[in-house]
Amino acid sequence: MTSFAALGVDPRLVDALERAGITAPFAIQALTIPDAVAGRDVCGKAKTGSGKTLAFGLPLLAIAGGAEANHPHAVVLVPTRELALQVSEVLAPLGEAVGCRVVAVYGGASMERQRASLASGADVLVATPGRLIDFIDNDAVRLDAVRSVVLDEADRMADMGFLPQVEWLLRRITASHQTLLFSATLDGAVDHVVRRHLKDPVFHEVVSTTVTVDEMAHRFVLVHQLDKVKVAAAITRNVTRTLVFVRTKRGADRLVEQLEKEGVRAAAIHGDLRQAMREKSLAAFTAGKLPVLVATDVAARGIHVDDIDVVVHYDPPEDAKTYLHRSGRTARAGESGLVVTLVLWDQELEVRRMQRRLGLDVPIVEMLSNDPRLPDLGGWDPTDAPVPRAARRVAR
Repeated sequence: MTSFAALGVDPRLVDALERAGITAPFAIQALTIPDAVAGRDVCGKAKTGSGKTLAFGLPLLAIAGGAEANHPHAVVLVPTRELALQVSEVLAPLGEAVGCRVVAVYGGASMERQRASLASGADVLVATPGRLIDFIDNDAVRLDAVRSVVLDEADRMADMGFLPQVEWLLRRITASHQTLLFSATLDGAVDHVVRRHLKDPVFHEVVSTTVTVDEMAHRFVLVHQLDKVKVAAAITRNVTRTLVFVRTKRGADRLVEQLEKEGVRAAAIHGDLRQAMREKSLAAFTAGKLPVLVATDVAARGIHVDDIDVVVHYDPPEDAKTYLHRSGRTARAGESGLVVTLVLWDQELEVRRMQRRLGLDVPIVEMLSNDPRLPDLGGWDPTDAPVPRAARRVAR
């Protein structure tokens, strides 16, 4: 096992990490930090939750200090506001150890407040592409002093249609600079960005942390429409954190109301909610004070919370890729997790097709809301004989 010091991390940052109880690097950090410290362009292929923030953050913080107001030395581009906040929250305390100020700018929050933070000096600027372009257009940020650029979760930015904005920004960073790109995939549009904007990059991949179906326990539960909310509530009651996926913003709000009626505390997170409300719900969920978070697929891309006990596909995903993206929220940093998909009778055929694409051979088992297996689906073998129907009458 190596150490951060052996990787070439600034001693002041090593001390700050030790004070925070972080002493051993994750695999992606051990692979990429030496090349990043040496000034190389780096492509890191690793999933969410693998430790990418420190992999790019530690090399940046060591060299980014001393920037003039509105002229950052490093820019970190991220796909969502939630991720912008989380990256800045990780890096800001470490930055204090080396005199490096970290500022986050993102949509859905006051531009004036963010403008004041920029004017006070931002050595490392963590930004969503659209908000950064707004500040550049208003002459509140200039990119002429940028020495390092990070593209975090580049595949998500591609999925969300942000790569044209990203490339617009990259074309305006004309001084010599280092580029670090991290992504779960490096094909398609992401490969185009790599070939066009990175100089002789070194590639690193952490194969063992790629999200796979083998890292999770999968349960597929056939439910009745009128009993579906009660089934979801029963699943969530005996665990600390449950992340529930729905397809629409309206569906998220409706499910939260229905769960509350079942005595389950829950909050929604989606694009129509005010940023302050989203941040409050996510913070409560992260701290374990809010047991259930109901999210749409787009909003959930900014959720990076360890120790999620269960992911529930309340609305089954549209394809196998979405199933893995959603389910991987409960299989972070090498931890296993439980994934439950609720299936209505008219969704069963499509769910079976998705299982085949994923290489899963898991029975879809009918359950009602008072089924004794629901409180501990992780401890139940889905190949066991079903509980007799007479013992599973719907609770009234």
